[in-house]
Amino acid sequence: MTPKGEQTRQRIVAAAAKLMFDGSVSGTTVEDVRAAAGVSSSQVYHCFKDKKALVQAVIEYQTETIVGGQEPMLAALDSLEGLRAWRDFLVEHQEPLDCRGGCPIGSLGSELAESDHQARAKVSAGFVRWEEGIRSGLLLLTQIERSTKPLQTALDAMLTLIAHEAAAAAAD
Repeated sequence: MTPKGEQTRQRIVAAAAKLMFDGSVSGTTVEDVRAAAGVSSSQVYHCFKDKKALVQAVIEYQTETIVGGQEPMLAALDSLEGLRAWRDFLVEHQEPLDCRGGCPIGSLGSELAESDHQARAKVSAGFVRWEEGIRSGLLLLTQIERSTKPLQTALDAMLTLIAHEAAAAAAD
């Protein structure tokens, strides 16, 4: 693909990702994507065989944007400052969204998990990549501090939150 063709492809994927995040995968048509990206139908179909191929590209895009964007911070979870910087980044990302839509990767996964096994596997791989970055960062902090306290504190807080959310969901 030429550089111009790659730019067009990226514009299509970014437009599709926004539409699918704001609405849904099933509610987003190729025509919606074409219009949002400002391209012709032939350009969309030149880049993507079908909507399923476009969805695969959106999952890769969201994984790279969300997880890839955090990897430098996850590699710096070797101090409280590093943990706070990562936390601040996550909060600052959600504020302009008014906390709506949830996780761009998770929303794709929840919608596609039962209907598209290839998409589910790709979303799962994105979460594994994210998890590995978090785990490595926390283990690095444990190693540098020569204490399991930071790891225990982070994991205990996470488990408390998960238990609280599970109880709230069961009460609904």
